[in-house]
This record gives sequence, structure tokens and C-alpha cells, in this order.
Amino acid sequence: MTAILRAASAAFVLALVGCGSATVGTVGKPAMAKWVGPVFGTPDGGQLRTTIYYGPWQCSAAFLSRCESKCAAQGHALMGCMWLADIKADWQGRYLFMPAEAGGRMAITHCCCDYPKVDGEPLRKMWNSARPAFREVWGREFGAWPQSGSGKYWPGHHIFDLGHGGPPTAPGNVLPAPDDVHSVFNTEYPACYAPGGKWLTPGPARPYVD
Repeated sequence: MTAILRAASAAFVLALVGCGSATVGTVGKPAMAKWVGPVFGTPDGGQLRTTIYYGPWQCSAAFLSRCESKCAAQGHALMGCMWLADIKADWQGRYLFMPAEAGGRMAITHCCCDYPKVDGEPLRKMWNSARPAFREVWGREFGAWPQSGSGKYWPGHHIFDLGHGGPPTAPGNVLPAPDDVHSVFNTEYPACYAPGGKWLTPGPARPYVD
């Protein structure tokens, strides 16, 4: 995620790519949830705002193909692919002494390869110990870690899940998610790892509208 902010600080960049190609939602239903961050100043004198749109959605054919290649390179078979969220960056500033705007989106996906299950409890304990400091670091990049209306912090969702050996404190592996969205993620992950499920079926390239 830090890479997003650094890329966005250059006025002429911001065609973001990462776990998947950047997309702009033009079809489908509204995202399940959305988080809009505060405006940050960038080193070039511009302003940057981050927005997160939440699925999950079925991966596009292109994302599934990338996941299949990733799993195969690790000696595993692809069981499914979940498109968890889109992170959008909007930049405003000046370029060549003129007002300029730019933006991009990065798809956050998870490839459900047939990884062996592990005891996730030690990894969970590591995350619980690191969570307060992790939120602080995240907040310096994107704004305060999101909270519910009652003031409760949103859960941190591990993109590569702890039950299959995902890194518990890696900056790029934890995404804040509202409670209801996190519950859907946790419900659907076992289905993504199961054979023959919907998460192995391609979905649209643009699954939601802003």
C-alpha cells in the first residue's frame, strides 16, 4: 500500500497496477462498502485522497489466469480467486505549471492455491501483538485506521489468510475491512479453497459502480 502513495506523488504516474490491473467501475452493483480517506499533501505540492471499495467479487478472466500462473510457479493448483477490494487514488496538483488531475485503481485479489493448512494460532498471536503499531503506521500513510460508528476499530483482514500460512504483519497483507465485509470474507475463503466453487468461475472485468 505504501507503493500506492509513493506512485501517486508523481503527477504523471498513477496508472496503478498490483495484484490486478486498474479498473473503473461502470457496470454491476454498488460496492458492498466504501472507505474514503482524508486528503494528504504529496511531495510535489499536490493533494491525494485514497478510497477503498469492498467486494468480494469473482475475479475477471485475466486475474484468474494470473493466479493460475502464480499457483503453478509455486507447484500448486488454483482452486479459486477472490477479488477483495479496489484501492483508488485521486491526485490533484500542478504539472508543467498547469492544474492537473490524475488517478488510478489497484485491485486487491487473493489466489486460493491448494496450499496446505497450518496452525494459524501462533500467527494470530503475532498479529494481535503487532496490531496497535500496525494501525499507527497505516494511519501515517492513509489517515486514521477506520472505525465503526460506535468507535470500534475495523478488523484487519489478512489477504493471504493465516490458516494457510499468510504473513501476519506484512504491510501488503492486511486490509482494514468493516465487520460485515470481514464476515463475508471469512465465510467465503473456505469456499474459495474448495474444489469446483464459484470462485473458479470468471466474473466481469468491472464488477461494481462507484
